[in-house]
This record gives sequence, C-alpha cells and structure tokens, in this order.
Amino acid sequence: MGNFSKLSAALIGLLLGATLVACDDGRAGAQDAAKQLASAVSALDVGSVAFEGQESGAANEQLKEMFKALDPVKPAVESGELELEADTATVPLNYSWKIGSGEWKYTVSAQLKKTGDKWLTVWTPELLVPGLAAGEVLGTSNDAPPRADILGAGGAKLVTERPVVNVGIDKPLLADADPAESATRLAELVGVDAAAYVQQVQSAGPEAFVTAITLRQDGRTITDEQIAAIPGARAIADSLPLAPTRTFARALLGTVGEASAEQIEKSGGALQAGDTTGTGGLQQQYDAQLRGTSGTQVYAEKAGLTAEERRALPNGGRRVLFQIDMKAGAPLKTTLDPKLQQLAEDILGKVDPASAIVALRPSSGAVLAAASGPGSNGYDTALLGQYAPGSIFKIVDSLAMIRNGMSPDSTVDCPATLTVDGRTFKNAEGYPAASLGSVTLRDAFAHSCNTAFINARDKVSQGQLESAATSLGVAVEAPALGAGAFLGSVPGDASGTEHAASMIGQGKVLMSPLAAAIMAGSVAKGSPVSAQLVLNPDAGDAVAGTATAAPAGPSEGAASSSAPAPAKSSGTPVTAAEAAALKDMMRAVVTSGHTGFLASVPGAPVAAKTGTAEFGKDNPPKTHAWIVAVHGDLAVAVFVEEGGLGATVSGPLLKEFLTTAG
Repeated sequence: MGNFSKLSAALIGLLLGATLVACDDGRAGAQDAAKQLASAVSALDVGSVAFEGQESGAANEQLKEMFKALDPVKPAVESGELELEADTATVPLNYSWKIGSGEWKYTVSAQLKKTGDKWLTVWTPELLVPGLAAGEVLGTSNDAPPRADILGAGGAKLVTERPVVNVGIDKPLLADADPAESATRLAELVGVDAAAYVQQVQSAGPEAFVTAITLRQDGRTITDEQIAAIPGARAIADSLPLAPTRTFARALLGTVGEASAEQIEKSGGALQAGDTTGTGGLQQQYDAQLRGTSGTQVYAEKAGLTAEERRALPNGGRRVLFQIDMKAGAPLKTTLDPKLQQLAEDILGKVDPASAIVALRPSSGAVLAAASGPGSNGYDTALLGQYAPGSIFKIVDSLAMIRNGMSPDSTVDCPATLTVDGRTFKNAEGYPAASLGSVTLRDAFAHSCNTAFINARDKVSQGQLESAATSLGVAVEAPALGAGAFLGSVPGDASGTEHAASMIGQGKVLMSPLAAAIMAGSVAKGSPVSAQLVLNPDAGDAVAGTATAAPAGPSEGAASSSAPAPAKSSGTPVTAAEAAALKDMMRAVVTSGHTGFLASVPGAPVAAKTGTAEFGKDNPPKTHAWIVAVHGDLAVAVFVEEGGLGATVSGPLLKEFLTTAG
C-alpha cells in the first residue's frame, strides 16, 4: 500500500511539472524585456538594454545622435499588447512627444528574440521613429509669427514692430584686431558695462555676432560711422515690438524680449530658445494671444549633409515627420488714448517720488490714461498701488451721511481739534477759522474739515462706509477691466480710533489711483463706473486675467498686499440724486474751497476733492498728496506718494492735465 502511494505521488508530480513547463511559454520574460525597453527609450538611454545585432553602447550612441536636435525633450513611451510566437515576440511601442504647443504621437513595432534564457531586442532605427533609415537623424525648425500689436483708442498702434539696430562685434570682421580692445571701445561708445561685454565677446565662437545693445532707429544719436570706426563693429537692422517711446506706459504694457531659460522652463513647451515673449504688464498677461503659435517641424534627414548637398535635394533633403502650422497672434485692443497717456507721462516726468495720473470716461468706464511716474521705478502705481486716500475718501463718508438723512445744507460741528480714545485729531495746517464751528456739510467738505467728519462716526457705522464705497465702484472686483488692478479696500468692521481714522481715509482704508478715479467717475455718471481697459480679453487661447509673474513690489508708502479681498460686486448703487448732491459738494471745493485755481480750466465746470494722508513713522510724518476731479465726461485722479498737501502738490498737476487735454 505504501509503495502504491509513493508511485501515485510521483506520477502526480510528473504531470504537474509537465503542465507548468507547458504554461511557461516565455511570455513573462518577453513582457519584462518590452517594459524595460519602453522605460529605457523614455529616458533616451538604452545602455542597459540587450540587443541582437548591435552592442548596447553603440546603440545608445546612435539613439542620442538621432534625437540630439530634440534635446531636452524626451518622449513618453509605453509598451502595448505583446504577440508571442515560439522564441520571437512583437510588441507595439506607443510614443508621445511634447513638441512646442503640440503633441507628436506614433506607434512602432519592436521585435524581440529569445537567445538561451534571455530576450534580446532586435536593433533597427525604425524602433525609434517609423521609417527612420540607417544614417538618418532628426532635426527641428521653428518659425514664429510676427508678434501682434497692442492697440489703443481708435485702433492707434501703441505697441507695434518698429525699426531698431543691433549694435555689436561681428567676430569674422575682426581680422587681426584685438577682440578685447574692440569690445571695450564699442561698450564705451554705447554705454554698456565694458568688462562684461569683453567677456561675452571673448567667450563667443569665431563666427558669432555679439550684440552689445539694441537701439531704436528713430532718433538714435550713435551713427553708423562711429560704429564702423571700431574694428569688427557693425549695426544690423532689425525690428522689435515697441511702444512709441521707451517709457510710454511701460509699467502697464510691459516689455518684449527673448525668452529666458526660466521662462522657457515654465512655459510647458510653449516657448523655445530664441522665441520672444512678454515680461510684465499686458505683454505678459496676454502673451499667448499676442505671440500666436509658432510653426514647428520635426523632420528626418541624412546626417552630415553639406549646404551644397541640401540645395540639390528636394525640400533640402528633409522628410517631414510632424508639423504644427503657424498661427498669427491676435492684436490686443485697449481703451488707452495715446495723446492723454503721453500728456500724463510728460506731466509726471518732473515729479521725483512715485506718482500716477489716471483718467477715465465715466459714461463708458474706458480708461484713457494710466501713467506711473519715473519715481515709481517701473511699478504700476496707477493700477496696483495701495495707499491711504486721505480726505478724498470724504466722498464716501458724505454718501453714507446722505443715506442717513443728511444733505449738503445740513449742519455739522467742525471744532479745531477732536480727541477720540486718547488720540487727538486736527484739521490740516492753515484751515480757515471762518469755517470752524457750526457749518454746512458742503462747507465742511469744501474745506475738508477732518473733525466734522470724525464727529459723524457715531452716526455712520464702519459697515455703512464699506457699503458706500462699493456703491461708488470702490473695493469691488473689476472683471471688465481686463488687467491686474487694486480697486481699494474698506474694512467692514472697525471701532474707536480705527473707525475715526477711516472717516478721514486713514487707518486700514486703501485705494489705488485707478480706484480714486472710478470713485470720482461714479459721481459724474450718477451710477457705479465699471472700468474697462482691455476690450478683447478672450481673443486668444490664454485665460483672461492670468499672469505668470507678479510685478515689482510697491515702494515705501504703499501698503502690503494683505488687504482684504474685494467684494464680488457693488452694494446698493449710488443713485443719480445722491451723485448730484456729491457733485454739488465737489463743485464747492472749487468755488469756495482751496482749489479755486481750477475755476480757470476751460470747458465744463470742474468739481474736485483733495486729500492728504499721513504715513510712516517720521516726525512730522510723510504724506500722500491726492486730488480727484470730474470735468465733463472725464474723471481724473492724481497721486504723489511723498507730497505735501493734495491742493498744493497734486492740484497743479491736475490743472495742467485738464487744461492741456481740452
């Protein structure tokens, strides 16, 4: 019985063994080899793959040479369903390349052979690209369309292709001249860092043209003769997307230049070396729309072709494998009036601190000028500045007071000083004694009586201030603007001295010059102004309002970006009757207040409000100087970061703007 059991067990073991051998047909090993191959090709490194008919090292060198032109891009490769027949297997390899803005996808068939207990890949160039022959390599070409223009009011070309010259050393022209000496002389002529430029010239290849500077052709003072007098130096004509002048709306529009390595890396394949792209402002925000889509080709060609051989072959010896058609960019349409923008910049050109002038048309919300002065050092003070508005905020106070039953003829108390929770508030230096005591709200507004408005704090809550501000289009989102901007911040909750400070536009109340212009414009219009700068934000593929980098930080007096988020929309909109009362008081600032100098501005009567806001820890403190005005269908805000009084510093700038604008 025991012998029989042993014999049965042996027979069962033999049968199971035979079954297992029959099931082990090699599929698992072939699949492992296919996955290893796909992973290796994805990394463009097949040095660890065993090949039939080729050494792994030699195959790896060939692969790298074939794909060199696509560096640093690598494919995603996945192996598909394997087909097995005895000691051979076939497996599809599915390739996907991110090329520019497109995706190049194809499938090749890899052959595997089993030798002994190992599966080897049959080496052939077609393993990498369909139809690729021995001795062929891949190449790429990239043709970018001209960058689209940025347009202003009436289709005026704000940024368009303008003639320039690239000035530099053309090394083949040096002959026996000393490169360092020529580079030094040219650097001194054009005003660039000599040591850095010498290093660039010396490190460049023998056939290189090394640009020292790019100059606008229009109005350049460095002549071709001066350049040609330096051995190896020359000027090459070109064109670039440029504004009318180097400083024209620079902070708002941004600039255009060759893409940096960082920009290329962040673009996700949309940018390549040599592409131009926008930096800052609208050029960066709407870069995809303005740049369009480059035409890209991936082609196969025989390695080592000479220029003469290329000319003799159809299509230059190139066989196109993948192509993205070029697509022109779409012009960006804005509301900027080039004459008013230039006027604002000319006026601010004589102001040393950070400054801004914003002008808009209340009837439509069109932003006509948004200028930031040279003291802003490239920061967009006009749209992004965050500053205490001072007494221009009394427009908001007055609306809240009117909604609580007051009128311009209502009586308010204007003492010389007022103490709230131990803090003493006073009126501006030189406040007229005749306007102290019991005065009308109109008179308190015209002479900007701080104590009268602080006295109203028990009748006007902080929440009512916030609501009045949003009713005038301030501290709300601006979806129609089409550009990054700060439209103000008014906290809805404050008490004590903080609430008192809010009543005179201090504390945590913040505005930008754009917000101030919107506030004044809403008074002129009789309803909230919805500002608009970009007319076609959705014309390109880029999402409107998306920016890829923040602008430079604010200057000393600007608040941090920790301001509360703006409201989604306005509160109860200011009514025509409320706006008429506010405009009546703003007109009194000109007829009986401290901006009588605006009475001589030609055309429609000017209505205005000044503001002076203290900031910093100096003693006496520094001040922001503000003034806002409406003049027919024009609303203007003028701001100087470190000014004196709004009437004496910003007021004359406003008068010059209104008088010249006509």
